[in-house]
Amino acid sequence: MHSFQALAEQFESRFNVRQFPDSPATLYDAAQYILQLGGKRVRPVAVLIGCELFAEINNDAFQAAKAIELFHNFSLIHDDIMDKAPLRRGLQTVHAKYGESTALLSGDVMLVVAYDQLLTIDSTNLASAISLFNKTAKEVCEGQQLDMDFERKNQVSLDEYIHMITLKTSVLLAASFQMGALIGGADAIDQQHLYDFGKNIGIAFQVQDDYLDAFGNPDKFGKQVGGDILANKKTFLLIHALEVADQKQKKELNQLIEDDASDKVEKVLSIYKACKADQWADLLKKKYFDMAMVHLDQINVTDNKKIELRKLADYLLQRDT
Repeated sequence: MHSFQALAEQFESRFNVRQFPDSPATLYDAAQYILQLGGKRVRPVAVLIGCELFAEINNDAFQAAKAIELFHNFSLIHDDIMDKAPLRRGLQTVHAKYGESTALLSGDVMLVVAYDQLLTIDSTNLASAISLFNKTAKEVCEGQQLDMDFERKNQVSLDEYIHMITLKTSVLLAASFQMGALIGGADAIDQQHLYDFGKNIGIAFQVQDDYLDAFGNPDKFGKQVGGDILANKKTFLLIHALEVADQKQKKELNQLIEDDASDKVEKVLSIYKACKADQWADLLKKKYFDMAMVHLDQINVTDNKKIELRKLADYLLQRDT
């Protein structure tokens, strides 16, 4: 098995070229822009790892990995517009640089190009791959809608939150692993265990992401710290704080949600710390990490082949950026 870094380099060598036509530049330059912002390429590498568990990595796996990464960036463009996010990976978001209308179109055309990449894989796996891709794409959209719906709800339970982030974030990582396993010839049982491994790691990853949005170093995180607080997102931090806060803290939190005070982020973070929401985050991450490891143990390949998956899981959950 190759290391994550080696596979990331292999993928980048194929992906780090212009993915779109030159004209009209006003459309395709915007689409290419977000790809040039980089990123860790976790999802496309997950495709390659999933394939290599069961077979040699082939061109189909790289094509599917490109499709997954294009879809991921399509979703980021649209998410940033909906979230009114000014920064992505420390630089201007596509809509901030090129305008919302062009950003929408560049995201749309990126999705079309993702299908172009996927349609090149061998016909034996094509129908199953497209079915998995379409199911995942719909779920990601459902998750984003729930995320926005939660901003208008007064109360969101932890179960509702986990369901939302499962759809919005973790199913794409899960599908990436399964896509690779499918191309590698894995049976349905192993595909499902690998999917569930990715799903649970994805949930833990999103918990970490929400934590970093509140408590991360903006120079390392690459996004506006406190963005979820400003957008009144019902993250696990807010849900937990409202569950354990005393009446005074709860009243202040609810007031802060309704207001747009200049010191909103600072005050909300103070309450989070008082409620020990940051410490609770570690417990929630560990819960889903342990669930992921149960499914990893059930995959019918040698333990030696699973080492890189364990390393990837550790890497994702120990990140501070």
